[in-house]
Amino acid sequence: MATPTADIGLIGLAVMGENLVLNMESHGFTVAVYNRTTSKVDEFINGRGKGKKFVGGKSPQEFVASIKKPRKVMMLVKAGQPVDDTIAMVAPFLESGDILIDGGNTHFPDTTRRMKELAPKGILYVGSGVSGGEEGALKGPSIMPGGDERAWPSIKPIFQAIAAKVKDSSGKEAPCCDWVGPEGAGHFVKMVHNGIEYGDMQLICESYHLLKELCGLTPAELSGVFGKWNKGVLDSYLIEITSEIFGYIDPETKKPLVDFILDTAGQKGTGKWTVDSATENGVALTLIAEAVFSRCLSAQKDERVAASKVLAGPTPQKVSDREQFIADAEMALYAAKIVSYAQGYALMAAQAKANKWTLNNGGIALMWRGGCIIRSAFLGKIKEAFDRNPNLVNLLVDPYFASELGRALHGWRRVVAAGATNGIPLPAISSALAYYDGYRTGRLPANLLQAQRDYFGAHTYERIDKPRGQFFHTNWTGRGGTTSSTTYNA
Repeated sequence: MATPTADIGLIGLAVMGENLVLNMESHGFTVAVYNRTTSKVDEFINGRGKGKKFVGGKSPQEFVASIKKPRKVMMLVKAGQPVDDTIAMVAPFLESGDILIDGGNTHFPDTTRRMKELAPKGILYVGSGVSGGEEGALKGPSIMPGGDERAWPSIKPIFQAIAAKVKDSSGKEAPCCDWVGPEGAGHFVKMVHNGIEYGDMQLICESYHLLKELCGLTPAELSGVFGKWNKGVLDSYLIEITSEIFGYIDPETKKPLVDFILDTAGQKGTGKWTVDSATENGVALTLIAEAVFSRCLSAQKDERVAASKVLAGPTPQKVSDREQFIADAEMALYAAKIVSYAQGYALMAAQAKANKWTLNNGGIALMWRGGCIIRSAFLGKIKEAFDRNPNLVNLLVDPYFASELGRALHGWRRVVAAGATNGIPLPAISSALAYYDGYRTGRLPANLLQAQRDYFGAHTYERIDKPRGQFFHTNWTGRGGTTSSTTYNA
C-alpha cells in the first residue's frame, strides 16, 4: 500500500467543500478528497484541483489510507442523517487517536451525542462551525471548533492557517479561529452566530422598508445611504453587501434587480434552533425570535396579498426632514443591533451554565471579527467589553454600550413611533426597544401576572416585604382553600 501523503482529508465536494480544500492546499497542505458520488472526485481532481496537491479517494478505505496518522478527516455534508451515514461509512477505517470533524451546520446536541458514541472507539470527535459562505471558505472563513479537546493540537495549525485574519488589540494579526469548548460548544456558538445573522438581516430589511416608504428613497439612493453607513458605527459585511445589492442593475430589465425579487424568505433551521435553545434556557431572545417569525410571515405571500385588500391601515406619509429621519434610522438599526448581540451572548452564557461549559466570550467576538457573515468593526467593541469585565452579565450594561444606547435612544424611539403611526411593521427594531425598556425597568407588572396565576391555579407568589424564596398563596375568592400548587419554573 502506498505511503500516506495527505495532511487532512475532506468528505463532501459541494461548493463549500471544494473551496475549503482549495484554501487548505493554497496554504501548503496536501488534502485527500472523497465524495459519495465518486465521479465528483474525478471532476474536481481534473478540474479546479488540477495540478495541485490533492489525493482523490475512490473508496472510503482508500481515502482514509491516504491520510497521515493521526488521521484528520473533515466532513462537509448536509446536517442530520447524512452526517450519521458518513460516520458509519468512514469510522470502520479509523483507529484510536484519529480525528473526525463535522464542519457542517449541525444541531449541537447531535454533536455531543456523536462525540460520546465515538469515544469508546478512541476516535476524537470535533464539531466545528464554519462561517463565511463560499467566498469565506476559499479566502478565509471564521472557524469555531469544539468537542474533544485532545484533537485541537493536531488540527490547530491547519485551521488557524486557513481562517480569516484580523488585528487584535495589540495590532498583531490573529486568526478568526480558536478552541471554543467541549462537546457541541463549537456548533452551538455557530448556531448563535446564525441566529444573530437572522437578526442583523431583519433589522436591515426593516430599515430599508422605512426609508423606501417614508423617505421615498430609490434603490440608487438607498445604495448611497448604506454605503455611507458602512463607513460609520455600522461598518460590516452585511451593510456593505446591502449597498451593493441596491446598486445592482438587472441585465434583463435594466432596472434595479432588488425590485423584481419576490418577498418570500427562506430559512434552513439554525434560526429556529437558536429560538428553541432560548426557550429551553429561559432567555429573552426576543429580537432573533421576531426575525425567525418574520421569515415565516413573509412566506405567507398569498395570504398577505389577500389580507392587504380587506384589513384597514394608514397610508404612509412621507417625512418632512429626510436627512434627520435617515440619521434616526441609522441610530435605530445600531441600537437594535446592540440588543441582538446582547441577547445572543446572554443565550451563550445560559447554555454554557446548563452544560457546564466554559466559553471565552471575548475570543468568540474575535472569531466573528472576520471571515463570517456577521463580521463587523462593532465586534471589536464587544471583545473590549469582555476584556474589561469577563463576568459581564449583559452587554447593555457595559459602560461603552450603555453610553452608545443612550446616544441612539431618541432616534430609535422616533423611528419606532413612525413605524407604528404609518403602519410599517418593525418587529425586530420595536421588539429590541421593548427589551431595552423592559431590561432597564426596576419593577415590571409581573406582580399582577403572579396574582392572576395564583388566583386561577394556586401557583403562589413572592412578596417584596419578605425574603426571596418564600412563597405565598391567597384564597382570593374565599372558596379556594389553602392548598397551593408546586412552585416551578418552566
